[in-house]
Amino acid sequence: MNNFFKSALCAVSALSMAVYSGMACTNVLVTKGASKDGSVFITYSADSHQLYGELYYTPAGFFKPGTLLNINEWDSGKYLGQIAQKVGQTYQTVGNMNEHQLIITETTFGGRRELGDPDGIMDYGSLIYITLQRAKTAREAIQTIVDLANEYGYASSGESFSIADKNEVWIMELIGKGSKKDKKGRNVNKGIVWAAARVPDGYICAHANQARIHHIEFDDPENWLYAEDVVDFAREMGYFEGTDEEFSFCDAYAPIDFGGMRGCEARVWSAFNILGGGMIGDKKAEEYLDFAMGYNGENKMPLFIKPAEKIGLKEVADVMRDHYEGTPMDMTVDAGAGGHHSPYRWRPMYFEYDGKEYLNERAIATQQTGFWIVCQSRSWLPDEIGGVLWFGVDDAATSCLTPVYTSVYDVPLCVKVGNGSLIEYSPTSLFWVTNRIANFAYMLYDRIEPEVRAVIDERENAAVEMQGAVDAAALELLGENPTEESIAAARSFLTEYSLAAAQDLFDTWKELDIYLLVKYMDGNIKKETGYGTFKSNGHSPRIPASPDQPGYSEKWKEAVAKDAGEVLEVK
Repeated sequence: MNNFFKSALCAVSALSMAVYSGMACTNVLVTKGASKDGSVFITYSADSHQLYGELYYTPAGFFKPGTLLNINEWDSGKYLGQIAQKVGQTYQTVGNMNEHQLIITETTFGGRRELGDPDGIMDYGSLIYITLQRAKTAREAIQTIVDLANEYGYASSGESFSIADKNEVWIMELIGKGSKKDKKGRNVNKGIVWAAARVPDGYICAHANQARIHHIEFDDPENWLYAEDVVDFAREMGYFEGTDEEFSFCDAYAPIDFGGMRGCEARVWSAFNILGGGMIGDKKAEEYLDFAMGYNGENKMPLFIKPAEKIGLKEVADVMRDHYEGTPMDMTVDAGAGGHHSPYRWRPMYFEYDGKEYLNERAIATQQTGFWIVCQSRSWLPDEIGGVLWFGVDDAATSCLTPVYTSVYDVPLCVKVGNGSLIEYSPTSLFWVTNRIANFAYMLYDRIEPEVRAVIDERENAAVEMQGAVDAAALELLGENPTEESIAAARSFLTEYSLAAAQDLFDTWKELDIYLLVKYMDGNIKKETGYGTFKSNGHSPRIPASPDQPGYSEKWKEAVAKDAGEVLEVK
């Protein structure tokens, strides 16, 4: 076990005894009944070439009547307008969770372009973070999102939201209604059309930049919520002509094409394939492969599936590290993988050669991730303890999650907002040191990724093992009848633990960065006598032994021989 977690476990145990004596984005949604311990899990990779990896934090607040709130677009920082801060008190938020264990994440599906509202004020990011400040439950969150978008106008394109509390998990999809002005210049179509489905307990869901809600169960208000005009508006716009029973939200508002299948739904297929044990619903995953690969838009996957086994935090986190390994879309096996089996392809996603168009695969794990999270809500624990945001920065495949309890008084310096940016390097930023390692791994993937993954697995498994002891210590501090003092003591303890865990991860990644550079510099592999201790040549402690030089993959050799064999052949 990592030294930090060993030390922390001893400290937690001592404290317990003393007290006893005195967040192009992919989401996976896991319900209580589908998880090993009854947790709700929502994963989120915030994928953008312009997004910096940092942890947003907003303490609870109190506001006087008449207070106005500035709205800046999350993606760009552009000022959009002001709205009334109608609630007197707001809740604390840590990333994409709040103090009541409410979770909201997203993926953008775009949809019909004509449905954008140029005068809208509420962009999708603001909807997420303002709603987290105002709602306690998933159902409250859905209504808050609807009210905000309808009152102030929706400033973004089509979105899929994952919305969950301690007991329920929902997928909500929405899109604007365009801009249709009356004689006074007012938009009579202001607002959104939307639908939301509760994920049945024991099931999982996923979405990845393509609308997925198909048929709506209009006579089941316990499990389905929707805009009153969701069908009528589609008819009015000419998107749909059938009966209500035939209506499909995704077909009407975000018709699927090759890119929507291959670049988006393929990620859902892969997540379902992994967690479903090769099954998607009652069919083998391969029966939906023509859909995932973009060849058959009629062969839609189900919205929800039952996992093959109950899911723990580590299992769902590792799904976020997938590159289609072992499937027909596996990027490690073709010539594009280079000489080191790389599962990465730089953007753009499409390229032309000899008059034909080809694509670079878009897997769940990707190089342009700003931050990624596994949100955990636990109904059997008080809110001060039950909510945990497992936070990571950059590419999920080469980064590690660290636990941050949602009741903390502060967030770690290494992920604090303002500590660096995409155009400002910071030596104290976890995002930047993680990128140093990731970009080195991309060059020598088959050598460096296994080393990084071993450290990730050790740390994350240790943190999961540690969680029960941390929870127990916080519960002891909280007491059976919590007071302001005991709540503050529990929150302070969880703050210190969250800060220490993140700082230790940062320190570990700095050491790992140096170790990997020394070991793998210039394509060589230095021999070790122990982890981080390198073998000398036997004459000088400053000169290494002759390094290993494994060379390139067979696929690379084949491609180079075919391309330049006449020049390179040894004769």
